[in-house]
Amino acid sequence: MSLTDSTILLAGCTGQVGKVVAKALAAQGNEVHGLARFKDSAVREEMEAAGVTCHAVDLIDPDLSSVPTGPDHLINLAVTKTGRWDKDLAANADAAGLLMQHCREAKSAIHCSSTAVYAPTGGEPMSEDSPLGQDHHQYMMPTYSTVKTAAESVASFAAKAFDLPTTIARLCVPYGHEGGWPIFHLMMAQGGQPIPVHTDGSRYNVIHHEDIIGQIPALLDAATTPATILNWGGDEVVSVEEWTRYMCDIAGAPEPTFEPTDFTIPSAVIDTTKSRPVLGPPTVGWQDGFRRLVEALS
Repeated sequence: MSLTDSTILLAGCTGQVGKVVAKALAAQGNEVHGLARFKDSAVREEMEAAGVTCHAVDLIDPDLSSVPTGPDHLINLAVTKTGRWDKDLAANADAAGLLMQHCREAKSAIHCSSTAVYAPTGGEPMSEDSPLGQDHHQYMMPTYSTVKTAAESVASFAAKAFDLPTTIARLCVPYGHEGGWPIFHLMMAQGGQPIPVHTDGSRYNVIHHEDIIGQIPALLDAATTPATILNWGGDEVVSVEEWTRYMCDIAGAPEPTFEPTDFTIPSAVIDTTKSRPVLGPPTVGWQDGFRRLVEALS
């Protein structure tokens, strides 16, 4: 499945995931309008060179007056993590509704959420109807889980209020040559710093950027009113210890050390029973993906 010849409004186009998705969709022949603050002029030039039409918008207090209102699809990959409740609720939750209101005539929308909305389970797989829970990212990103949950509620309301078919995709751990959480673990190991791992385990369903790009059309096709909710990640469950040791071995870095603690992100293992028939199988295995990541950084 591919997406071509469509007009797409993509919020968060300078983020780790948003950047690669925006570039890929533009390369596939779509008219992509990217929203971000664009404080770095070099990043804006990079995106424009890739064929993305850039709109400088701060989602904390968004002015959408110059942003096209009639895209075929809305893809919201934006996330703001200032640690301030007022700013983060405005930029993540309020802005989700404002974007969907602005694009109410679209054929479909993707609202990118996070597996951080789930209550920690100690590594037991979480399905789409598993309980939501307290902010278990609080030690690193104090507002993150709560505002992600709030944003889902706003997106769910907006899908019904504006009759806008929507998929809410709960993303696990994305990675690729453009970035990702695992890169920080490699850098810490190379610097001889101990890597925090949760005392209850640090295991996740990683997903490579290529699979994220490849599954965007299916997420749009799955959009419904009321909104469809899907877990979004690979089928392989990998621990921080596993991927860090693997990357260090390829990079010739010292053997990493790990520091068990309650003050880090616990396991987020997802059940992909519902999402896999919709999204199709992943194409990038974790070992191949992490090897390519290290080679790209070399």
